[in-house]
Amino acid sequence: MAKLLVKLQRYFRRKPVRFFTLLALYLAAGSLVFLHSGFAGEPTVPGSQRGPGAGEGPGLPYLGVMQLSRGFKAAVTMPEGGRRHGLRFKSTSKELAERNKAGDYGTIRNRALRGRSGREKEEDRARYIGCYVDNTRRRTLRGVSFFDYKKMTVFRCQDNCAERGYLYAGLEFGAECYCGHKVQAPNASESECNMECKGERSNTCGGVNRLSIYRLELAQESARRYGSAIFRGCFRQPDNISIALPVSQLMLNMSVDKCVDFCTEKEYPLSALAGTACRCGFPTTLFTLHEREDEQLCAQKCTGEEFESCGTAEYLLVYQTQVQDNRCMDRRFLPTRAKQLVALASFPGAGNTWARHLIELATGFYTGSYYFDGSLYNKGFKGERDHWRSGRTICIKTHESGQKEIESFDSAILLIRNPYKALMAEFNRKYGGHIGFAAHAHWKGKEWPEFVANYAPWWATHTLDWLRYGKKVLVVHFEDLKRDLFVQLQRMVGLLGIAACEDRLLCVEGQKDGNFKRSGLRKLEYDPYTPEMRKTISGYIKMVDTALKLRNLSGVPDDYYPR
Repeated sequence: MAKLLVKLQRYFRRKPVRFFTLLALYLAAGSLVFLHSGFAGEPTVPGSQRGPGAGEGPGLPYLGVMQLSRGFKAAVTMPEGGRRHGLRFKSTSKELAERNKAGDYGTIRNRALRGRSGREKEEDRARYIGCYVDNTRRRTLRGVSFFDYKKMTVFRCQDNCAERGYLYAGLEFGAECYCGHKVQAPNASESECNMECKGERSNTCGGVNRLSIYRLELAQESARRYGSAIFRGCFRQPDNISIALPVSQLMLNMSVDKCVDFCTEKEYPLSALAGTACRCGFPTTLFTLHEREDEQLCAQKCTGEEFESCGTAEYLLVYQTQVQDNRCMDRRFLPTRAKQLVALASFPGAGNTWARHLIELATGFYTGSYYFDGSLYNKGFKGERDHWRSGRTICIKTHESGQKEIESFDSAILLIRNPYKALMAEFNRKYGGHIGFAAHAHWKGKEWPEFVANYAPWWATHTLDWLRYGKKVLVVHFEDLKRDLFVQLQRMVGLLGIAACEDRLLCVEGQKDGNFKRSGLRKLEYDPYTPEMRKTISGYIKMVDTALKLRNLSGVPDDYYPR
């Protein structure tokens, strides 16, 4: 054996090209074997097998912070009534038998009580509306569905439905999540929604052919998606509709898709359905999209799609297309040197980058920075490379809080955010980048407690120092900016000395997210704050609230205080 190895060594020493070729082929073959085993191996749920009729299709998308087993595959099926009922998953007979066995009615009362207590915890992001009958032939919620027979929780279901823009989230069999825009089924008894969630024993996730349904508040805060379009709401027809929405087309076989596609082809960002008429245009002072009506006023069935609403002649159902509104996309440096230095001051994690994005779109001028961040420069913040005293930018980002640094500025926009949210956002940025996430090892390790101990006091002193040493300070709460962007952005632009063009601000509303928003798909499923941390942070909140009120300003928003 030793002689053979010596001969091989001499052979390859004389001909190294053959050696490297053989080595490359060996590595390539190993990689192929590894990839094949990764995709072909399908771990299954204990006690169940894939039957011959099991559906095949693309792998289930990433849900929350936990990856589903490759054993669960998605299969797209076409329901009898239409095309838009989302993904469906086929189940084996054994799985169905196990589900039926799981309906342990001996502990109905205890599970119902646990479910009720769990639902109370969800109130900040969703509202429980009841237990409903579900039917496999005619689903109660007809949007996308997700299955996880190991780790399903109420939070994961709500978060994934909200992320996709749905109004309702429902859980069934303890492991199935269904999303939809409206509930289409009769109520069932609460005692029938008694099955424990696979990922949390303290909560219930529906029952056998019974859905525990939540109305998503998160879906109300952000725009709801419908295919490639974003749902903006139901609105009364404007007085000068031919001017407000100048392009129109009569469609006797109307559907949301057809109207959205028509307006996309005509290159308009708004698509408005008015019964059998499709109208296109821009958000303007004639049609601001600020006064939403009850969606029931627009709930007239489409002539070309049974399960869609198409508005009426008096009330328009409006969607935002994928066409970019370019009225607010032009940006440049100031033509002349600025006469005053305006700070955009905030504690890290309070939304400073997002506020810069909004200000640049609203004013048409670049913002600068007290620092230099190459990644932000590459994302389009061209003022990032300028020295902060150059005078070529409309305002300067800063997290500084010392007296000397604060007095360097002539005025400031002070952006304040809920410390619980700001600390988590900054922790994610520190360990995951501007739109990334910290790993669970960081949250569970010593990094998170140390971070809170060091940064929580800074959250308070940052605001107190700017209120004390700032020359002309405009306080803007991050939560108010999210809730009423138009009004708050108008205030910010006013301090910058720019005459705000209303049409431009309306354009910003449609482009508000930019590329600076973290996806909701990896939100933590647990509260990282200990009672001791909350007690300390609550004390800092009270300090800031008192300081604001002493200067005749409104105090911190109510949601800063944990319920």
